[in-house]
Amino acid sequence: QLQLVESGGGLVQPGGSLRLSCAASGFTLNNTHIGWFRQAPGKEREGVSCSSSRGRIAIYADSVRFTISRDNAKNTVYLQMNSLKPEDTAVYYCAAERNPSFPFCTLLPHYTHWGLGTRVTVSS
Repeated sequence: QLQLVESGGGLVQPGGSLRLSCAASGFTLNNTHIGWFRQAPGKEREGVSCSSSRGRIAIYADSVRFTISRDNAKNTVYLQMNSLKPEDTAVYYCAAERNPSFPFCTLLPHYTHWGLGTRVTVSS
């Protein structure tokens, strides 16, 4: 069974950091595009970052504060988030597209597999 499980969310003060994890099971992250998305209350889901299947290309909505990385040995993708702001409060989702027919990942929600999300709250 293909599964993505996010973890690492929680309550953090403005200016703080969190590292989210996305663990894949039932398939390998090799040759898989991975995207991180978030959805705040009352807002549409938006792309935060993505990593292409070979891990050589990363795309960010905010490249200053966020960093995406992979550990293929652990079959896990991470999203390091620094200098968090209250507007970063959202449920964060990871998504996967296996054996993609296009070389670059995307911040559009065109992914086949999705996790259930982890909640991030930035508040003092």
